Amino acid sequence: MLPTRWDADLIRRYDHAGPRYTSYPTAVQFHDGVKPADFLHAIDASRAANRQLSLYVHVPFCANICYYCACNKVITKDRSRAREYLASVQREMELISAHLGPDQVVEQLHFGGGTPTFLSHQELRELMGGLRSQFNLRDDDIGDYSIEIDPREADWTTMGLLRELGFNRVSFGVQDLDPEVQRAVNRLQTLEQTQTVMDAARTLAYRSINIDLIYGLPKQTPESFARTVEAIIALKPDRLSVFNYAHLPERFMPQRRINSADLPSPAQKLEMFENSVRQLLAAGYRYIGMDHFALPDDSLSIAQENGELQRNFQGYTTHGHCDLIGLGVSSISQVGDLYCQNSSDIKVYQERLQADELATQRGLVCHSDDVIRRAVISQLICHFQLQFSDIESRFGIDFPEYFASCLPMLEQMARDGLIILTPGGIRVMAAGRLLVRSICMLFDAYQTEASQQRFSRII
Repeated sequence: MLPTRWDADLIRRYDHAGPRYTSYPTAVQFHDGVKPADFLHAIDASRAANRQLSLYVHVPFCANICYYCACNKVITKDRSRAREYLASVQREMELISAHLGPDQVVEQLHFGGGTPTFLSHQELRELMGGLRSQFNLRDDDIGDYSIEIDPREADWTTMGLLRELGFNRVSFGVQDLDPEVQRAVNRLQTLEQTQTVMDAARTLAYRSINIDLIYGLPKQTPESFARTVEAIIALKPDRLSVFNYAHLPERFMPQRRINSADLPSPAQKLEMFENSVRQLLAAGYRYIGMDHFALPDDSLSIAQENGELQRNFQGYTTHGHCDLIGLGVSSISQVGDLYCQNSSDIKVYQERLQADELATQRGLVCHSDDVIRRAVISQLICHFQLQFSDIESRFGIDFPEYFASCLPMLEQMARDGLIILTPGGIRVMAAGRLLVRSICMLFDAYQTEASQQRFSRII
C-alpha cells in the first residue's frame, strides 16, 4: 500500500475548495427538469437489467441542535412528529417497489439523518418491517446494513434491537471530546457514553464500527484535538471519518450561533489534520482517501487492495455497482445514469406522498461525457491510479486527445510530485494522496471559480 506523505508546501498550493465527488456530476448540477416519471422509468430499466440495490433512508429528526450541522434536519422535542413522516416513507416505498423485481436484492442499507434513533423502538421495528415487506432485504447477515447513531440517544437495549432488526454496521457521531468545544457547538457527550454503545456493538457482533470526528470547530486547538484522536484510537473503531468543518453561516442557519472568533486559524486546522493523519497511520490505520481511515482487515481496506472500492452518495463503498434508491426528505437516488433528489422541504415531501405522488424535485441525466469523466474521477479517488487504456477500451476514446486540456496542469502536478504521469497513465504519489480531490477537479467539466464557492476546502 502506497504511503501517505504530508507536504505542507504542496498542501498550501493545492488546498482549493472543491467537491467531495460522492457523484459526478455533483448535486450542484441538479435541475428541476427531472420529474417522478423519469425516476420510475429508470427503476423500470433497473428491473429489466435485474440490478441489485442499495437503499438509503433519511430520518431528519433531532431532539437537539448541533450548531455545526449542515444536514437536512428537523429539530423538535415532539417525538410524535415521526408518525406522519414514517407514513409518507411507507407510501414512497410502495410506489417505488411496485416497479422493482423480486430478485433485486438489497445488498446495502443505510439509515442516516438527523438522528435515526430519534425513532422509538416500535417505530424502528415498523420501518424495518415496511422495508422488508416492500424490498428483497437479505436475512443472512451478509448484506451491509448500517445506521448512524448519536450515542446520547442509544443504549444497550437500542443496540440489541438494531442488531435484531438486521443492522450489522454502525457509525457513531462524536466530533470532539473536549468539553469546551462541545459547549461551543451545543453537543455535550462524554467518552463514557460513546464507549458504552461501542462495547454493546462489539458484544452484539456488529461487523464494523465507524466514528465521525470533525476538525476546525470553535475552541479547538491542535493539542486538544490530538487528545480526542488519541482517546478514540484507544477505542479502536474499525473506521474513522475525520471531517473538515466548513463554516458557511450564510447557507446553514445553525452555524450562525458559532462565534467566528472562536474558530481555529487555517494554519491550526492544517496542523490538526496533519497530527490526525500521523496518529492514525502510526496506530495501524490505512488512509482510504479524502477523510476516511480504516484498519487493514476492514472491508474498505480490502476492497481498495483488490481494486474493488467504489464511491457513491454514501461515501466510499463496496456496493457502487448497485442502483441506489433514496427514501425520505432530501434523499438522493442514483439509478443507472439518472440522479434524482426528493424535495428538501418536509412539508412538501409529505404532501406529495399523501397525494400518492413521488416527491422527486430535481436531478440530472448523465450524458456520455459525464459517464467518461465519472469513471476517471472514481478511479483516481478510490485507487490513486489510472490506466489510460482502461478508459479507452471502455469508451472508445483516445485519452490524451480527449483530455488534452488537462495535460498542462497534469504535467505541472507531475513536476510538483503529486503524480507520476506516463504515456500510459497516472499514479498518485504519497504527497498527492491527501490532495486527490484537486487532481480529480482537473477532469470536472463543471468546475469554475464561482462553483468552487459552493464547496469546502480540501483540507
